[in-house]
Amino acid sequence: MANYITKEGMQQLRKRMQELIKIRSTVIKQVVTARDMGDLSENAEYHAARERQRHLENEFNNLKKRIDHLQVIDDTNIPKDAVRFGARVLVKELKNEILRKVRLVGADEIFDTEDEHERVSILSPVGKPMIGKKVGDHFTVIAPIGKREFEILEIK
Repeated sequence: MANYITKEGMQQLRKRMQELIKIRSTVIKQVVTARDMGDLSENAEYHAARERQRHLENEFNNLKKRIDHLQVIDDTNIPKDAVRFGARVLVKELKNEILRKVRLVGADEIFDTEDEHERVSILSPVGKPMIGKKVGDHFTVIAPIGKREFEILEIK
């Protein structure tokens, strides 16, 4: 399951790759300009520009490699009878009755969105024990602050 991603998540990764491609030309110009300033051994601008270039290339290459291994899952076709990848779930913490709206997603797509659901990785301590549960089922999360008990209230 570690290689699953939603359509929205894949779009975000591809958007980031496009941003990096746009930034790349600017960083290359900075490297060339700094290199033309003279002695490279004492040229802080050159070393800083090269470091930015290395960081950018590493991020781009990591994203490209990751995208090549991800499988896009259309979560609209997944049955809603139990918690599965892509599900939007309403859970209640039993100790304090706090409600949380979560969406189970891949590890590569934990980012802020405009919707009301908190993104939770299916591999996380919260996401993993939720998989396969049905409305009314309880699950336990082992957290650094101790065990936390939750109930599934709704699956969308």
